[in-house]
Amino acid sequence: MAGRLRRCMMLCCTKNPVKEEMAKDTFEEAIAGLQKLLSEKGELEGVAAAKVRQLTAELEGGSAVKHSHPDERLRAGFHHFKKEKYERNPELYGELAKGQSPKFLVFACSDSRVCPSHILNFQPGEAFIVRNIANMVPPFDKTKYSGMGAAIEYAVVHLKVENILVIGHSCCGGIKGLMSIPDDGTTQSDFIEEWVAICKHAKSKVKTEWKDLDITEQCTQLEKEAVNVSLANLLTYPYVNEGVVKKTVSLKGAHYDFVKGSFEFWNLES
Repeated sequence: MAGRLRRCMMLCCTKNPVKEEMAKDTFEEAIAGLQKLLSEKGELEGVAAAKVRQLTAELEGGSAVKHSHPDERLRAGFHHFKKEKYERNPELYGELAKGQSPKFLVFACSDSRVCPSHILNFQPGEAFIVRNIANMVPPFDKTKYSGMGAAIEYAVVHLKVENILVIGHSCCGGIKGLMSIPDDGTTQSDFIEEWVAICKHAKSKVKTEWKDLDITEQCTQLEKEAVNVSLANLLTYPYVNEGVVKKTVSLKGAHYDFVKGSFEFWNLES
């Protein structure tokens, strides 16, 4: 039995003609075959069974659908979620149907490489997340930034979040855009440059204090300094300021470097 299982794993994990043939089959058929093997042989060791489950997940949600039609990719993704998460944890989703009570309000970049739920393993209901270009928080303004204000007000006043986290990240295109805005204020886009100018004071600080660094290193510093500007801007929202004073809300900054695989965070007062 062990030999048969090893052969099955080798067919799935190594490059050979059999694997090439498997790629032509639907991922449902491949999964069904692995599940049949597992159900027929109840004596499979735990490690072996876990490996089969891993291969099943990879076939169902991974490379087998990577190059398919976008609609099929979405259907396959939801099928994987429903089977591997939703149906495996009915208690969680039953509780979520009653309402939400997240402990975190998170501001993150819209960059496709830095999903906060993926990075920090947030589960459904744990974090109220706002994503935008360069993870910026503008100052309180009922007219200009009403959408952002609504998200902050709802999270702090109604959901009673206890922690607000602003996450910057490496290789941020928005930060590079901010760094490259000409000093004369000319713009080349309808929205982007005006938006990232929210943190123009961070750019001035970096240009002054780290003027001897090359542009790449300056951008890294700006990724972090822009977070600090956003944290300061959060204090212009009266409900956030009140929460910080009463110590019912804490403000934290963070920086995720997906090149080095590192994550650092700091408190507002640090």
